Amino acid sequence: MKIQILHESAGRLRVRALPARMTLEQADLLEAYLQAQPGVEQAVVHERTACAIVRYRGGRQALLRALARFSYDDEAVQALAPLHSGRALSRAYQEKLVFAVAWKAFRTVFLPSPWKIAYTAVRSAPYLFRGLRCLLRRQLRVEVLDGLSIGISMARGDFGTAGSVQFLLGLGELLEEWTHKKSVDDLARCMSLNIDKVWLRTGDGQEVLTPLSQIRAGDRVAVYMGGVIPCDGVLESGEAMVNQASLTGESVPVAKGPGSMVYAGTVVEEGQCVLQVRQASGEGRYDKIVAMIEQSEKLKSAAESRAANLADRLVPYTLAGSALAFGLTRNVLRAVSVLMVDFSCALKLAMPLAVLSAMREAGSYHTTVKGGKYLEAVAKADTIVFDKTGTLTHACPTVSRVIPFGGRSEPEMLRLAACLEEHFPHSMANAVVQAAKDRGLDHKELHSKVEYLVAHGIASTVGDERVLVGSAHFVFEDEGCRIPAGEQARFDSLPDHCSHLYLAIAGELAAVICVEDPLRAEAREVIGQLRALGITKTVMLTGDSRPTAAAIAAQVGVDEFQAEVLPEDKARYVEAQRAQGRTVIMLGDGINDSPALSAADVGIAISDGAAIAREIADITVSADSLRELVALRQIAAGLMARIRGNYRFVIGFNGALILLGVAGVLAPATSAMLHNLSTLAVSLRSMTNLAPRGALLSLPEAKN
Repeated sequence: MKIQILHESAGRLRVRALPARMTLEQADLLEAYLQAQPGVEQAVVHERTACAIVRYRGGRQALLRALARFSYDDEAVQALAPLHSGRALSRAYQEKLVFAVAWKAFRTVFLPSPWKIAYTAVRSAPYLFRGLRCLLRRQLRVEVLDGLSIGISMARGDFGTAGSVQFLLGLGELLEEWTHKKSVDDLARCMSLNIDKVWLRTGDGQEVLTPLSQIRAGDRVAVYMGGVIPCDGVLESGEAMVNQASLTGESVPVAKGPGSMVYAGTVVEEGQCVLQVRQASGEGRYDKIVAMIEQSEKLKSAAESRAANLADRLVPYTLAGSALAFGLTRNVLRAVSVLMVDFSCALKLAMPLAVLSAMREAGSYHTTVKGGKYLEAVAKADTIVFDKTGTLTHACPTVSRVIPFGGRSEPEMLRLAACLEEHFPHSMANAVVQAAKDRGLDHKELHSKVEYLVAHGIASTVGDERVLVGSAHFVFEDEGCRIPAGEQARFDSLPDHCSHLYLAIAGELAAVICVEDPLRAEAREVIGQLRALGITKTVMLTGDSRPTAAAIAAQVGVDEFQAEVLPEDKARYVEAQRAQGRTVIMLGDGINDSPALSAADVGIAISDGAAIAREIADITVSADSLRELVALRQIAAGLMARIRGNYRFVIGFNGALILLGVAGVLAPATSAMLHNLSTLAVSLRSMTNLAPRGALLSLPEAKN
């Protein structure tokens, strides 16, 4: 692609594509391509001007070469195209807004007075109807105020004021609809399915790990316990309990058997199944998420609910104020001035917009929040509980050693462990699979059905022998496996600083896989910053041995830790903290963290952790850095402060308008204009960022 450099500064480049014409689809492709380039921090493409603004790290030459290579027809580029884009939505509402303003200007300048009166009378019908309908239903809502103000103005023959009020109300409705739909659209795209590969069942019964983009309608896909269903389809075989909370809001898993319909993005909590794909790539999930966000009341924050209730409760007082103004002054204009101002518009619009915008801003920090009430809980939280593996440590631990027992071969033991572990992705399992891949240890699916036991391990059969991979508790206590004769001393000398996976064959220990968990470099700093933001208690819970847990806890500086805990122990700990009156955040990434995530006030899952953890969690954060937690806390606290500020502004400013209207200082049209402008202003302010870029770096670190 040919480009023209329009402006350049350190780490920022603004270019124009040549020729300077671009469709919405082409803009989406270029933006996705730029965002996928190494070193690019942010890329925004404006289709109207065919310009791209890129913020990047490192040298500019690599970026310019990438732009030169770009082609809309490249298949690799087309594969980056998003399934859903908000670009068309924004274009549609921009055009509606421009048309509304242009049509108002045309009417004012060119239409004769009788035509203006007729147009105003026709346009008043919906407002009068909605107000009358509320009265007939014995509801005093903002529609009554709108209908009365327009009706009284027309009855007095003041069609100019009535027309101005209609225009401002229409403009406000258009902006409200646009901002709400855009916020919902942005949030839905954040929550949409993000799966790279699936298990494709071939004609001969083998399972092949296949990119999701290659899956087509009619293909058969295997999904195991804890896995996310990647496509809409019909169960062909197997039975499963499916968690559908992301689509339906149901908290109880639903039993699915052969012939049952399953949907993309839902999670297999128990069992396993093979489904026949009906709709590839989960296109239907986006629309279902949008419907859920728009219809679900349970995800609203208490602040939003209070705003909506207060707005409706204030309407009778506005009516009473109008009647009082007329009674005291006998001036209809002053009474109408009061009707032109109500508290409901700003309260009902600004509060939800503030919450949706905060959720969208969290998305810019690679954090997905499933409802406003969870941000409110994050702001109130005083305790945070961390899982260790994949949370305080990186989600990509590495295999440092494989220690075979019973005279077995180290490569063969690693090959066998990887063969089983790849069916149930988790940070430890991923380390085993990656180690086998790095050593070139390919394998065939020799085992029979693979069974996952939560917080314990994996069991299967190879030939006639039962094979187990998992924790010491699972292998030695639950399954009663033994250490080969004469190798107890070797077993006792296993390194303490590593996590251990035990592989047993036919009841005998076959190998110990030593996995090192590299500590996240930012973990200690993040815990200090969270303390500076009001978190008073930090805890680490892990199933690892006490020496390993103690070493990690000392390095990151948590207040308390517990080792060798089971999933139910984690959940009980969280429940005990809540019983003491604490507001608890739980952060985890595995299937074994799911009970604790459910028990906490706010459950936060790591984005590349187990699918069921992400499904159950209220918030999902990026696996790249724990600093997203700091941004989340900042955004949540800022949101609560903004809502309180909005309350003060709306009540104070609109109260002043009412007093000025009663005093005769403001005419009705002026009151309506100022009221609507203030509503627009507080709404636009509610959509601004709460955690400015770079704030994460400037946070004070608390002393540990």
